[in-house]
Amino acid sequence: MTDNSKYTRWFEEITIDDVPLVGGKNASLGEMYRELTNKDIKIPNGFAITADAYWHVLESAGVLDELKKTLEGLDTDNVTDLSKRGKKARNIVLDAGIPDDLWEEIKTAYDKLCEQYGEDVDVAVRSSATAEDLPNASFAGQQETYLNIHGYHSLKDACNRCFASLFTDRAISYRVNNGFDHFKVGLSIGVMKMVRSDLASSGVIFTIDTETGFENVVFITGAYGLGENVVQGLVNPDEFYVFKPTLKEGFRPIIKKKRGSKEIKMIYGRGDSRVLTRNVDVPEADRKRYCITDDEILQLAKYAVTIEDHYSNKKGKHVPMDVEWAKDGETGELVIVQARPETVQSLKRKDVLETYYLDESTDVIVTGRSVGSKIAAGKVHVISDVSLLADFKSGEILVADTTTPDWEPVMKRAAAIITNKGGRTCHAAIVSRELGIPAVVGAGDATEKLRDGMDVTINCAEGDAGKVHEGILPFHIETVDLKGLEKTKTEIMMNLGNPEEAFAMSMIPNDGIGLARLEFIINSYIKVHPMALVHPEKVKDEKVIRQIEELTEQYKNKEDYFVEKLAQGVATISASFHPKPVVVRMSDFKTNEYETLMGGEFFEFEENNPMLGFRGASRYYDERYREGFALECKAMKMVRDEMGLTNLILMIPFCRRIEEAEKVLEEMKKNGLVRGENGLLIYMMTEIPSNVLMIDEFSKYFDGFSIGSNDLTQLTLGVDRDSEILASTFDERDEAVKKIVSMAIQGAKRNNKHSGLCGQAPSDFPEFAEFLVKEGIDSISLNPDSVMRIALKVVEVEKKIGR
Repeated sequence: MTDNSKYTRWFEEITIDDVPLVGGKNASLGEMYRELTNKDIKIPNGFAITADAYWHVLESAGVLDELKKTLEGLDTDNVTDLSKRGKKARNIVLDAGIPDDLWEEIKTAYDKLCEQYGEDVDVAVRSSATAEDLPNASFAGQQETYLNIHGYHSLKDACNRCFASLFTDRAISYRVNNGFDHFKVGLSIGVMKMVRSDLASSGVIFTIDTETGFENVVFITGAYGLGENVVQGLVNPDEFYVFKPTLKEGFRPIIKKKRGSKEIKMIYGRGDSRVLTRNVDVPEADRKRYCITDDEILQLAKYAVTIEDHYSNKKGKHVPMDVEWAKDGETGELVIVQARPETVQSLKRKDVLETYYLDESTDVIVTGRSVGSKIAAGKVHVISDVSLLADFKSGEILVADTTTPDWEPVMKRAAAIITNKGGRTCHAAIVSRELGIPAVVGAGDATEKLRDGMDVTINCAEGDAGKVHEGILPFHIETVDLKGLEKTKTEIMMNLGNPEEAFAMSMIPNDGIGLARLEFIINSYIKVHPMALVHPEKVKDEKVIRQIEELTEQYKNKEDYFVEKLAQGVATISASFHPKPVVVRMSDFKTNEYETLMGGEFFEFEENNPMLGFRGASRYYDERYREGFALECKAMKMVRDEMGLTNLILMIPFCRRIEEAEKVLEEMKKNGLVRGENGLLIYMMTEIPSNVLMIDEFSKYFDGFSIGSNDLTQLTLGVDRDSEILASTFDERDEAVKKIVSMAIQGAKRNNKHSGLCGQAPSDFPEFAEFLVKEGIDSISLNPDSVMRIALKVVEVEKKIGR
């Protein structure tokens, strides 16, 4: 800064305490530039034009009173009037122009930036309102940003337009809705060296899960080109989740990756064209790849954790962050271009758990990425152009290709939002979170399949996938006050198969996961029979071959596809409940179930009764599946050793004989899973009478026993649990079943092994849960929707028996 600088400040001169002077965006940039560049975080240099400069513009032209008069008596619900007044206000500021003394200072600062980066340097000109990025309001996208600005003429024009953008329609509406006085909010401008992400990729990072508020992950989105497309929701970006606790320990915990379609990218305009940026199509081969490598995902996550830790230490409390990143295509460097406190999940009450449940279901018309975890219903209103916004009525479902900040005055009246394009960090997602309404983004063809006046129900309460159902469906909300809940002596664990529900389910008071099934992950995410990936030459159906090729084309070998997908599914569950134990049952498909997987028909055979056939442990050492089990083991080893999630406990299902236990443990050892090594515990499902009768012998091979009450009831009573005719005789409360369950619990106790139960019975029958507690079981694993109800019952029983 030169001695006579009155209206400019360099980033190195700014701290987070300078929000009144330079706005939230610039204050944050200055804070990071000063404090974090010495921690190897790359941040481009630049300077701020202060809010004093904005007031100087208005005062020099004498237009402040005219501006105030323009906005007097405005009703922001009247979209037509808002548009008219907003345009007039912007023109007043544009006509005021930039005074000569201010412009000379801006030119001097720009010249200094050119000295550092080269003549006629390309810069981003970004607005920074003095009320933005506060704990209770993000001001996301309210004012304008101008990219690829070169030279004095373009810089002056961009600055002038930035000042005027304090009065965009959406900014005016946003201030009214959030209780800010228009004339107590000033506008600062950040002038920052551009990062050449037009030649690479860019995106947004949150240090919290945006939908559930789960705090132990870094959530990264990214797409090719400049970052505006991701922020505006014009592309469906790639998504990545990294687990913070083990990342800090030096592991590589990328627990989830989802490839976006990334159809377009924003790049620099041509030559001297007045078009500063433009969108072009992304080649098909690039769309099918992730926009950054695993090493880059981890590097960005480390940046984000460093930034979060810095802000949290400064504030003396946990401060989740919303960060913008870019990769420079010329240097290959990963660069941070913005960071602000996250303003939705971090403010939610943590002592009340609100869960939405759909009571009935109908056909799903469209699906996309869910935003929020609520359910809403109403009539569809498709908006194809911003000029039609005035027709939108309160309580309707807003359906559009994408939304922009200009739409915000009507978005607040919507019951829910559905867009064709966009990811979880796009404009529609950010605004719907702030408004507390559900949204389904990136739905692809919503504007084609949904028509004006249709009754629909939006369901965002079942994990990552947001579903739009036909008709108005009933739903209910369960609210649990978490204050003052008594802790049970008996561990209350959960059954969980779907990784997409794990972050949300972890909020329910629990002692971990008693049963996580691999079958859901294999069925829903992998879809291919593992042996068809080991021996693709045995698959003879051309259609199936093409489907497998398409799923695995980005992997060096097909086996890696199975291993990575399975590892990430299991890791998501393990991370959600870390450091509590997560018991994962190795695969327990029956032959008829395996056959339905892609390529399964070439590796399975027909059995008269698959329920009692080639399933569970018997497959793991058999030549017909041994190599498939090796892939399962490789995935579990990746979760524990590479991602650091050693809370993962493995469980062997349907192990009929002692010899079988020996063979399975030997197979696991061959594949790098050695009981006791790196704290590895291996449990056995106790679901066959032989498991109970021989529990003393099985105790030499396993660290714990989890009673599978469904199969144990079936085999104790001789009732096929799939039989409709015998359904009435299948009852876990039968005295014979209770007797054998009691024997299992006492046998585990006798051998100092963990005893648990992971069947359906305690979820359905509180009296069965009472029986288990009285028997002294160590843990009961329940369906998530039964946990609170049964936990209260367990507390009551424990008091009664003095446990």
